[in-house]
Amino acid sequence: MQSSEMDYKKYLQLVLNHKERFVVVALLIMTLAFAVSFVLPRKYQATSTVFIEKNVISELVKGITVTPSMEDTINVLTYAITSRTLLTKVIDSLDMNLSKNQTEMEALIKTLQKNTTVKVKDKNLFTISFLDQNPRVARDFVNTLVRLYIEENISSKRGESYDATKFLSEQIDTFNEKLEKAEAEVNAYKRDNGGIISIDEGKLFEEINTAQQKLYDLQLRRRQLEGMRQVTRKSNDPLQAKLSALQKRLDDLRVQYTDSYPEVVSVRSDIETVREQLRARKGAEAQPLEPQELAKIESEIDAIKVTEEGLRRYVANNRRILQSIPTAKAGLEKLELEKKNQKAIYDQLFSRHGQSEVSKQMEVQDKSTTFRVVDPAVLPVKPSSPDRLKIMLLGMIGGLAGSFGILFLLDQLDTSAKDVEFVKELGLPVLAVIPRMTDPVQVAARKKRSRRIFCLAGVYFMLMLVFPAMEVLNLTYMDRALDKVYAGGSH
Repeated sequence: MQSSEMDYKKYLQLVLNHKERFVVVALLIMTLAFAVSFVLPRKYQATSTVFIEKNVISELVKGITVTPSMEDTINVLTYAITSRTLLTKVIDSLDMNLSKNQTEMEALIKTLQKNTTVKVKDKNLFTISFLDQNPRVARDFVNTLVRLYIEENISSKRGESYDATKFLSEQIDTFNEKLEKAEAEVNAYKRDNGGIISIDEGKLFEEINTAQQKLYDLQLRRRQLEGMRQVTRKSNDPLQAKLSALQKRLDDLRVQYTDSYPEVVSVRSDIETVREQLRARKGAEAQPLEPQELAKIESEIDAIKVTEEGLRRYVANNRRILQSIPTAKAGLEKLELEKKNQKAIYDQLFSRHGQSEVSKQMEVQDKSTTFRVVDPAVLPVKPSSPDRLKIMLLGMIGGLAGSFGILFLLDQLDTSAKDVEFVKELGLPVLAVIPRMTDPVQVAARKKRSRRIFCLAGVYFMLMLVFPAMEVLNLTYMDRALDKVYAGGSH
């Protein structure tokens, strides 16, 4: 704490000891800052305010037209308005490209992009500003840029609407042909496979099962008839009938008697005799006793065979049809899906074409979003840069700080002993301190010189304050004087 207080007193004493130098150096630095504020090139800013107006009709037809949203318009605004294409048109319009080669043109475009500022104040209000040393150039540049941007925007939107409508018309014709082709393919497929596609698979399956069951029944009936035919043939043979009767008699006797019973032996002997007679016929067919009955059985068997063959063909044919139904239906579904897709695209294109037509008419009649210049750029009378008042205030502060810094630096460079404490810090014994002897005449002369310097410095500082006051009061006397100086120098 004591050290800080000592340092403060030390610095204060340093300023007091060299107060004339401090004041003079501070005024010199302030004067330099003031001079710089006037020497720096002046730049004038021209600003135009543009309002993006959305027509009432746009809200009424919202959803049935295709127009860019306000957000999209704002997003592309900053990039579009400083685009190379638009700036080149502005340069051509203002004849800023006279006697400039390609390199100079590139540098000019970059300078224009750097000095052009686009600010969005609200969602539908923005400003365009431009800085230039010539106020007329700044004003003309901003107004020309805004005018060309609005014209370019309107022309671009109309061009897009025309192109979109033309494109949609071409696509509608193309997809109409595709849709007609898909419909023709579906109709042709239905003509070729309509019989199979229209068959009910479940019903056909039931019919096949019914026919299969009927076939089984007929086969059973046929086997029965074939058995009956065989039995009939046997039953009409006398030897077979006698053999059957003897066999039956033998079975009845063996129920009551043993094999040695005489009648059993006799019947068995008769059976052997009949069998011998049957073998003696050597396989010759027995003559039926009722040929009409046998013919009836034969006829029914033949009819059943014919019916069986018809049922087999019916079942086989229907099974083949049943197996081909999924493939036929899958082919039709594929064609129907292709037709459906083409129809959906065609309907969308047709709907969009209607929207595009309405949008085109809105663009042609300027019924969509429009740009309205609220405040055109006017000729700036006061330079926006440099900020002289700020530079002057910083110059005054910097003058005081710089002057103190110079005094401090000189004091640090001065290695001579300035007080007793300095000698004590060196570790040397102090034998005596000789007080400074002052000459009253010299002291009076020095005070007189100091008063004269302070008076002149005060008057000079008051004169310097005139310049910040002129900036505050927006007085351009200095600018006019500098313009005359520059104009004289240019001649």
